[in-house]
Amino acid sequence: MKAFLNSTHIAYSDHGIGLPVIFLHAFPLNRAMWDGEIIALLVEQRYRLVSLDWRGFGESDSAGEITTMDVLAGDIVALMDHLGIEKAVLCGLSMGGYVAFACWRHYAQRIGGLILADTRPAADTPEAQANRENVARLAETQGSTAIADLQLPRLISDYTRQHVPLVETRIRQMMNAATPSGIAAASRGMARRVDSSDLLAGISCPTLVIIGQQDALIPPSESQTYAERIPGAQFAVIPNAGHLSNLEQPDIFLATIRGFLWSL
Repeated sequence: MKAFLNSTHIAYSDHGIGLPVIFLHAFPLNRAMWDGEIIALLVEQRYRLVSLDWRGFGESDSAGEITTMDVLAGDIVALMDHLGIEKAVLCGLSMGGYVAFACWRHYAQRIGGLILADTRPAADTPEAQANRENVARLAETQGSTAIADLQLPRLISDYTRQHVPLVETRIRQMMNAATPSGIAAASRGMARRVDSSDLLAGISCPTLVIIGQQDALIPPSESQTYAERIPGAQFAVIPNAGHLSNLEQPDIFLATIRGFLWSL
């Protein structure tokens, strides 16, 4: 399905009835990364399960030169309005987590819970910002396949690569489906995101922080440290998983978020 939101056609999926849960995908993937969770949770008939493609990813329209996290947060709230959802749980992984923090900054009253997986509240360092620009230029000059070649080695664990090689194939397919302009715009938007560390102490909704045990981009100790600053937050480590923990260890990830959602 598509909706015309904020002057852009945004592709989304909407299944079930009950507590609304909106899944926010990682960079540079698309909403298909959440299909496993949505299929499994749909059986419980307790949740309204929504996912969307960021601008320039999946089936959504292409982006402009820069797609900020604030713009994507606005797209989420516009989609909620379109679907008649007043308040939802947001489940964001990596860049999806950055967008979730932006949502809390601007639209906290619309959020009933947060699942923050393999993400961080901190802004990029100058070095990381330079790397984002390099990624953007690589996408513009060599396309999405070059981005997959560059990023995949750091996104999944050695365990996944050795024991579940089909996961790497699936991730590569999602990356290859992203538009070069979407990759470039989102990479530049991530580089410009503000530090959300100041929000942590004021997060008043139920929150679950998840990290892959072998995440090469965000150390588990860093995730635990910021989780401890969120009042009452739960913290979980997914064993034998890297940065894309829900795809690498889907059963453990599902059990972790299912327990959290049941507590709401």
